Amino acid sequence: MASSIGNEKSVNPVLRISQLDALELNKALEQLVWSQFTSCFHGFKPGLLAHFEPELKAFLCLILWKFTIYSKNATVGQAILNIQYKNNLSQTEKYQPLSKHQKLWYLIFTVGGRWLEERCYDLFSNRQQQSFCKIKSCISFGSGLLKLCGLLNFLIFLRKGTFATLTERILGIRSVFCKPQSVRQIGFEYMNRELLWHGFAEFLIYLLPLINVQKLKLKISSWCLPITGLSNSENTLATHCRECSLCGEWPTMPHTIGCPHVFCYYCIKSNFLFDMYFTCPKCGSEVHSLQPLKYKIEMTELRV
Repeated sequence: MASSIGNEKSVNPVLRISQLDALELNKALEQLVWSQFTSCFHGFKPGLLAHFEPELKAFLCLILWKFTIYSKNATVGQAILNIQYKNNLSQTEKYQPLSKHQKLWYLIFTVGGRWLEERCYDLFSNRQQQSFCKIKSCISFGSGLLKLCGLLNFLIFLRKGTFATLTERILGIRSVFCKPQSVRQIGFEYMNRELLWHGFAEFLIYLLPLINVQKLKLKISSWCLPITGLSNSENTLATHCRECSLCGEWPTMPHTIGCPHVFCYYCIKSNFLFDMYFTCPKCGSEVHSLQPLKYKIEMTELRV
């Protein structure tokens, strides 16, 4: 009954960008599953999964294949984008699901090929015998050849819009929409609002680099906390040079810019290099000259 319903479906070609988005979603899902799986072993000895990493990845991909390609003829990324695989080797133009042989070969090419490449690299990476070196060179040559074929297939895909991967082209499986795509009706009010917001966002992006945020913040802080409005304890700290006017800590290598306040050398130097029009956040004085403070404070005064 499912086959008869599938035969009645018509074929709807998929846009190139939708096929590429489905591939990216599949990669993101595999990384998410692997990260969640490895997080279960954080409490164990480090490097516990390193020796079996290719096999574990292949096992997780096998589970994903069982519940996606094998049962639904579509990956997770394709299901999100309303896409599924069609048997392109069938003579009819109606939708035909993938055969069991296509599904099994898809598993071998995707999961098995990745596992073979990773495991062979681990097996022959530390072998120095001549026979192993030849096998390693053959595997490297075959891997490079497959990548070259994949690049050629991708260029053909960009030209014709079918078979995004080399596996799809070899097996004769093509991406089609599950349901016909309806024409989207966009209201005038929605379109006008989006255009207005897009123009406003572009204006902000153009305007933000021209605004000196650091100087504006210091100017506002000087208005909110003028030197006359400080408490007696704060004035005493500023007068006796026991507090940096920027970080509020004991001044390291205390320097002055010509006003009664004191700064750490690194605080005032970094701010002055960032903004040549830097002003004191306490009184708003500009930097006249950066000089070390001559007044010295003994550590015994700090304890007092």
